[in-house]
Amino acid sequence: MKAFTKEEKQERIAKNVAALINEDPFYTYVNLGVGIPTLVANYITRDDVYILAENGMLGVGPVTSQENAHPDLINAGRQPVLETAGCCFMDSAMAFGMIRGGHIDATVLGAFEVDQHGDVANWIIPGGKQLGVGGAMDLVSGARRVIIAMTHTSKTGPKLIRECTLPLTAKNKVDYVVTEYGVFAFQNGQITLIKLAPEISLEEIREITGLEYRVSDKLRPMVV
Repeated sequence: MKAFTKEEKQERIAKNVAALINEDPFYTYVNLGVGIPTLVANYITRDDVYILAENGMLGVGPVTSQENAHPDLINAGRQPVLETAGCCFMDSAMAFGMIRGGHIDATVLGAFEVDQHGDVANWIIPGGKQLGVGGAMDLVSGARRVIIAMTHTSKTGPKLIRECTLPLTAKNKVDYVVTEYGVFAFQNGQITLIKLAPEISLEEIREITGLEYRVSDKLRPMVV
């Protein structure tokens, strides 16, 4: 099993979240959270996908260099970005109106833990300095699908576990989890491994995954 650098993990995860979106016409309006999710915009190839940032930009493009940056064009992580065709702007109240009104097809968020029930914990580790759950609670409730983009393990072990131990963001809301080693679908009360990284075997990924899942009969390789 290959050990990835932090940057390699993030790039692999972002590419495979983008692959889910590129492959499925269901996705048109997509929110990208802070962290790994912001990188997803770099790999969207469809021209009919509109990325929403909670700060009110609808049509977020890829992250850009400082020399090409515009001071008013930033994503949710405050990184400079480009516009895509048809980009428009609104205040944050209207952006959250889109989210809370059910007008977002999917949100892509990071997480500390996801469990067997599709519960997600992504906003605080007790004793930490987070200010609050922020927009994540609105996003997991308002988006039609929830895609979690996170590393497969932490320093303490698996992040895909039987029961979340940290304060929850939402219960039974996760539709997909994408890690550097696999893509898992949460559908109809069942968890299925649908894509696998070429650097890891089925036995190895099971050893570092703390919840029960089945392997798809049509298991495919992840994008590399």
